[in-house]
Amino acid sequence: MIPQASLAASPCPWHTRAPKGSPPPRGRIVMADMRQLFRRVMRLAWIAVSGPGMWGGLAVYGVVLALQFLGVWISVRLIAWNKAFYDALEQMDAAGALHQIGVFGLWIAASAAAFLAGDWLRKRLLMRWRANLTRRALDLWVSGRAYWYLRPGMSPGAIDNPDQRVAEDCRLFVNRLLIESLDLITNVVALVSYVTLLWALSSFPLQLWGVGIPRYMVWAAFLYVALSSVVTHLLGRPLKSAIFTQEKREADFRHALIQLRENANAIAVAGGEPAETRRLNRLFAAVRGNWNLLIRRELVLGLFARPYFQTVLRIPTFLALPAYFAGTVTLGGLMQLASAFSNVTTTLSWFIFSYRDLAEFVAVSERLDGLFRTAAAPPLQQVPQRIARLPSDDGSLRLQGLHLHTPEGRITAPGGLHVLPQQPRLLPEGIAASASYPEPPETYGPDRITDALRQSGLGALSQEARVEDLSGGERQRLALARVFLARPGWVVLDEATSALDPETEALVLRNLREALPDAAILCVSHRRPDALGPFRTLEIG
Repeated sequence: MIPQASLAASPCPWHTRAPKGSPPPRGRIVMADMRQLFRRVMRLAWIAVSGPGMWGGLAVYGVVLALQFLGVWISVRLIAWNKAFYDALEQMDAAGALHQIGVFGLWIAASAAAFLAGDWLRKRLLMRWRANLTRRALDLWVSGRAYWYLRPGMSPGAIDNPDQRVAEDCRLFVNRLLIESLDLITNVVALVSYVTLLWALSSFPLQLWGVGIPRYMVWAAFLYVALSSVVTHLLGRPLKSAIFTQEKREADFRHALIQLRENANAIAVAGGEPAETRRLNRLFAAVRGNWNLLIRRELVLGLFARPYFQTVLRIPTFLALPAYFAGTVTLGGLMQLASAFSNVTTTLSWFIFSYRDLAEFVAVSERLDGLFRTAAAPPLQQVPQRIARLPSDDGSLRLQGLHLHTPEGRITAPGGLHVLPQQPRLLPEGIAASASYPEPPETYGPDRITDALRQSGLGALSQEARVEDLSGGERQRLALARVFLARPGWVVLDEATSALDPETEALVLRNLREALPDAAILCVSHRRPDALGPFRTLEIG
């Protein structure tokens, strides 16, 4: 039976409360989705943060946050600078204006230094947390053998494009986690500072149809951004699914190009270029089709978001003009008030300005969490898993009535077991790394590797040669060198010499028997392995 894995979905919180046959309330669905999203992000964030050097990473995060708070304080000081500078201009005070220009330069230098230092530390922290997240993903996917039992077409819980999820989604998740969390915390602190300042500056009321609205600039800022946020969400809500799909389409196309490179010989011999071109064109058409859908949805959002972005810094001045024309504030006061209002609205507008990035963050979180949860799920529990292991009287291996249902099945053999398939795994790192696989070359040393290559019939092959340039027979002999290095007690050759001519095969098998005289060798082959010496034959199907 093919190894399988299953993932049980937990019911939504409203599922058990809704009357039978009635649709769940929309509000409860939204709240359930938000709670699920929050739990998903927190699970992934904890994996990234809690790895090696956790406290050091959190300390760096605190420093970056403190530098952003410093930037907020400098912004508050620049709001006060506006009043001093424009009052100097209104009073034709050239010396005062020149002095304020110098002050402005100092504030900008301090702001730039804080930003650059924080940005450098954030990027260092990004790689540290990405390493933790990637390490855990690789542990689940490779060490846990999920790459085997979650292959597409081999399992109902297959993961599409795991290479993208490990390589790209880990990076994107940590990057967005740092940016959005730092911005959110900073904006909350900044908002308190800016609203306090705006409250103090807008003490005058607005007379509207005979009714005075006290501190109308504060209420206008919140109302203006609240309405804009609602419109932004309604227009941009379809973005998440489009971004999710675009990531999958791009990964499918990239994977097809990798397959083209890996199967270049077979494609060229078969004259498969037209078929490969059709396949690549079809996959790219899917990329282009979803891209067009994505940019249409971004355009719809941009029809509102772009004008909002371009006017959010000008609206404050327009709203403060009644106070200026009434003589309540000076020109400097007008600019200070407009600057304070602008800082309040831009801080409140974090959701609007970051909507596209937040949609990407949600999509990446969903893909990455799907990889972690599915790879961590155990194989199907209902299949038999018990294997009776009895000691062998004579040191031989016997199998009776054995059916493997999951990757958790185990077979033990005396003296170790080494299996060579027909198409061995070779590493692009070089000849030595492929010969010693899965151990590093340092385990054996160059002299032993050279001797193993000679015994496998590759004595003339330079260790500087490219693995990609080897023929099929050379690849099989390179894999056979592993047996000469590892010297296991049991060897399984599953068509491992099928690409060799009879003379070369006989030479390699003879060397193998001489090097491992006491090893048990199980050879699956279409030719009699006479060079191995006395053997017993089992005819299969």
